[in-house]
Amino acid sequence: MENGGGGGGELMFSDEELREISGVKRGGDYVEVTCGCTSHRYGDAVGRLRVFIGGDLEITCECTPGCQEDKLTPAAFEKHSGRETARKWKNNVWVIVNGEKVPLSKTVLLKYYNQASKNANGSHRSHNGRVCHRDEFVRCTRCNKERRFRLRSKEECRIHHDALADVNWKCPDLPYDKITCEDEEERASRRVYRGCLRSPTCRGCTSCVCFGCEICRFSDCSCQTCIDFTRNAVA
Repeated sequence: MENGGGGGGELMFSDEELREISGVKRGGDYVEVTCGCTSHRYGDAVGRLRVFIGGDLEITCECTPGCQEDKLTPAAFEKHSGRETARKWKNNVWVIVNGEKVPLSKTVLLKYYNQASKNANGSHRSHNGRVCHRDEFVRCTRCNKERRFRLRSKEECRIHHDALADVNWKCPDLPYDKITCEDEEERASRRVYRGCLRSPTCRGCTSCVCFGCEICRFSDCSCQTCIDFTRNAVA
């Protein structure tokens, strides 16, 4: 077993838990193992799965010597492999245990992912039970000023989501504030206040930064972020 040099990766899983898994390497805040996904048409696509202590999963594909796909979600890796029955990555993406291909769902490797999913809304809820997302900013392509987006409801999250995806977004496109490019930008001292429950001047923490929930991800959106979230949610 290789060692990446100290940190949380050494504490995530015991040696006993990982003893029979192939290609184990411990990093600062992750554990890396050999993984793969099998297509009946194209055969095995092999990669390197990184399991982070926060629950994130990243796969670097090694299906061919020149493949440039990295930091793939398991769902995206499953699709990239050409797997015919996609949308079930927990069962279709495998690791090698004792020389046998074993689905991720039957290993300890999803421990942190499952815990993060279970607490996905809990750590982002305010005292009244509502999911908390901090305010975000989008820069106008015409005047170069940053405009605040409040993310208190699914509708507001969708407005911000669509604005972020619009490479030509402009101040007049903001639907709930009648604002033009001539209006002053918020002072820098005001922009640091983002509405975090822990601290109004927080630069980003688990209380105010959400990486995906039913309020800020949309099943009818075709962007990769929403597609991955929807696939993972139903897996």
